[in-house]
Amino acid sequence: MDTFDKSRIADVFFSEALFDALPDVVFFVKDAQGRYVVVNQTLVKRCGVKTKEALLGKTSAEVFAHPYGQNYLAQDLAVLAGKGELDDQLELHLYPNRDPGWCLTRKTPLRNAGGQIIGLAGISRDLAMEDSKNSAYHKVADAVRKIQEHFDEPLLLPDLAAIANMSVAQLERYFLRIYQLTPRQVIIKTRLEAASRMLADRAGRSVAEVALACGYSDHSAFTRQFRATVGITPTQYRQMLQDK
Repeated sequence: MDTFDKSRIADVFFSEALFDALPDVVFFVKDAQGRYVVVNQTLVKRCGVKTKEALLGKTSAEVFAHPYGQNYLAQDLAVLAGKGELDDQLELHLYPNRDPGWCLTRKTPLRNAGGQIIGLAGISRDLAMEDSKNSAYHKVADAVRKIQEHFDEPLLLPDLAAIANMSVAQLERYFLRIYQLTPRQVIIKTRLEAASRMLADRAGRSVAEVALACGYSDHSAFTRQFRATVGITPTQYRQMLQDK
């Protein structure tokens, strides 16, 4: 199947109905131009439209507000150009009512029998609550507490592992089991949550001051990380909140 034939989509992507039943997972398939050809009901709801047909045939840039849509489309085009998969990218999404939500996004190319990329498939999973029943929860929680209380300081994995009395490999394994995130992703999430709160204060600190307060010694590194995770720059995020 070199191109997507709408009449054959239901047979090929039978899992669409299964993903419709998952309220915390967005599922989609796009063609070689990045246009939606399959979506699940969760994506319909998140986009604030009434039917799947309202999304089909459109790119992310036509569905999501600027500049989010353009950023998502840029991701799509990179995957479609063979530049690699998007593998559990930590992202902060803003829904139609402007409520924020953390998720992990994965996009992978779809290839025909000859190996040519003819589209992509993707999911975006809402982050679940931590698994507090895990036997290692309290040990790992000490490392997480260190991150939460000292996110403005350099945080090294060997130091966090020592706090949890684990090896680095054990720490990473238990973070994934309990938080569905790597230690590095937890650090990024904690820092950017703090940055988002600071940026929401209209009379607050400058972007450079926010960067320093959140553990980034380099203002440009903070901006790159914020844009990669939130989809817009810190300045654009602050302006969006002010417009709201």
